[in-house]
Amino acid sequence: MNKKITVIGAGNVGATTAQRLFEKNYNEIALIDIAEGMAEGKALDILQSGPILGLDNNITGSTNYDITKDSDIIVITSGIARKPGMSRDDLLLTNMKIVSDVVEKTTSKSPNSILVIVTNPLDAMAQQALKVSGFAKEKVVGMAGVLDTARYRSFLAEELNVSVDVVQAYVLGGHGDTMVPTVGPTTVGGIPVADLIPANRLEEIVQRTRDGGAEIVGLLKTGSAYYAPSASIVEMIDSIILDKKLVLPCTAYLEGEYGLDGLYVGVPVKLGKSGIEHIYEFKLTDSELKSLHKSAESVKELLKVMEGN
Repeated sequence: MNKKITVIGAGNVGATTAQRLFEKNYNEIALIDIAEGMAEGKALDILQSGPILGLDNNITGSTNYDITKDSDIIVITSGIARKPGMSRDDLLLTNMKIVSDVVEKTTSKSPNSILVIVTNPLDAMAQQALKVSGFAKEKVVGMAGVLDTARYRSFLAEELNVSVDVVQAYVLGGHGDTMVPTVGPTTVGGIPVADLIPANRLEEIVQRTRDGGAEIVGLLKTGSAYYAPSASIVEMIDSIILDKKLVLPCTAYLEGEYGLDGLYVGVPVKLGKSGIEHIYEFKLTDSELKSLHKSAESVKELLKVMEGN
C-alpha cells in the first residue's frame, strides 16, 4: 500500500506494530525511538524478513524525525511505564511532556497526518495531542476500546465455546479501571448475551475485562501486553487507510454525545480516510450511562492535574 505510516516508540508495542504493518504490505514505514540504535536495529531486523515473506516493503528506523516527513498516519506509543515509588501524577506529567514533544516534532513534518495515540494514560494523552497539534478533532484518535473489546469478546467466546466472529460487543469509557464493558448491545450470533450467560457469571467476565491488562502484567512479571495492542492499532490503521469505515470503539473527542462535552472518552466511531467520520450514540442502560459518566470523571481529574502544570 502506497501510504506512509510512522510509529513513534520502538518498544514491544511499537516494534510489533511496525512488524504487523510490514507483513500486511504497507510499503513505507518509519520507526522512531529516543534510544540510539533501538529503532534502527528493529527496523533492520524486520526488513530482513522481507525475502522470506516475499515482501519488498521499506522500513527505516532512526532517532531523527526527518524520516517521518509526509506521513499519512502517526502512531504514538512512546512513554514510560509506572515505576516503583512513582505517583500516578508523576507518570501522567512525564508522559504528557513526552507526547507533547513527539506531537510537535511529527506534526510539523506531517501536517496532513492522522494521529493514533496509544501512550497511557490514553484518554488524557489524546487530549494533550489534540491541544498541541492544533488538528481537527477528527484527526486525533486514541486506541483503547478496540483492545478492551477484543479482550471482552475473547472471554465471551471462550465462555460459550463459540467463534469470536459471532460475538459483537463494545467496551466504552476511559482506558482503565473505570472502563464500561456494555451488556445491552452485546450479542452472540444475534442473541443478547444476557440471554446466554447468567448475570453473576457475566459480571465476572465484565470484571475480568476491566482487569485484562493487569492480568497479563501479573503473569509476565516484567512488561505488559503488546500482541493484542499492536493488532488493535493495525485494525484502526487499516480502517483509515483502506477507508473501510469500520465501526470501532475508540477514544474520541466528545461535544455533547452521551451528555459529555470537551473531553476524550471511548465511544463507538466510524473510522475512514478522514479519521473519525461519525460518533455513534448507543442506547445504554441507566447503569451503563452512569458508569460512562463516572469513567469520564476520572479523565477530567487527570486533565485538571495537567492543566496545573
